[in-house]
Amino acid sequence: MTAGGRTTTLRSGGTLLGLVVLSGVLTGCSGDDAGAAASPSTAAGVGEVTTGPDGVQEITVQTQDDYVFLPDSFTVDPGKVRLTVVNVAKEMTHNLEFTDDETPAPIAAGVSLLAPGQEMTIDFEVAEPGDYPFACTFHLQLGQVGTMTVRG
Repeated sequence: MTAGGRTTTLRSGGTLLGLVVLSGVLTGCSGDDAGAAASPSTAAGVGEVTTGPDGVQEITVQTQDDYVFLPDSFTVDPGKVRLTVVNVAKEMTHNLEFTDDETPAPIAAGVSLLAPGQEMTIDFEVAEPGDYPFACTFHLQLGQVGTMTVRG
């Protein structure tokens, strides 16, 4: 074996066996199975825009420990919107605020604080077509952003 320009010979079978076992343990720790177990599943109906019996468009957005919104974009028609934000994170607190200076019209509604395991629903109305960016302002620098598009 070569290390730092020197050749090292392993003389002990026990040392070689220990290195092989350690290599297997480290490979197992970095495998895809560990990440899959830690990833939360997407709740039923997340990302689907439906219209309730009262005519209000309903959408559920999920957030978690990986600084993303699921979905990070969705489209609605002009009118009333009921947005539910579900935080399936184990550790992260999030929020959802529309970026007023970048929207075609202001949306005052938002979710100011959502602890792990909580969900909150907000109602608002949109009339102006265009893109309405939203963000978790706690994690904006980490790219936790999304866009609601209102059809024209």
